[in-house]
Amino acid sequence: MKLFLDSSAFAKRFIEEPGSRAVEDLCRRADELGLSVICVPEIVSALNRRLREKSISRQDYLRARRRLALEVGDAMVVQLTPEVVRLSLELLEDSPLRTMDALQVASALAWEAGLFCSADSRQVNAARRAGLITRRISSE
Repeated sequence: MKLFLDSSAFAKRFIEEPGSRAVEDLCRRADELGLSVICVPEIVSALNRRLREKSISRQDYLRARRRLALEVGDAMVVQLTPEVVRLSLELLEDSPLRTMDALQVASALAWEAGLFCSADSRQVNAARRAGLITRRISSE
């Protein structure tokens, strides 16, 4: 299976929270993992926010950051190509998405993902309307 994880889903690999086990199971079953080029900066931003809020320790931050770097090396990173930009514009006109969310879905479409996963219900709905098979990962 070609599994595409948006940042909200992929982040669950590095911080234990609701939905982490589901993401781990999906990754074990996947033949290929796809990520948008914006995924790593979004996750590092989220990790830094948690570090500032003191909900993770500096040691946990560094551990998550190292693991992120290793796992991205095994993934297909979808770049911001003209096709991805075009698809994101169509998604923005069709769905109530934020820019980065539209870029995630567009990346999954361009990569021809077999399954698109996100913790964001609006993003999952937009991906489904665009023709992707989807799964919403619990964030509760």
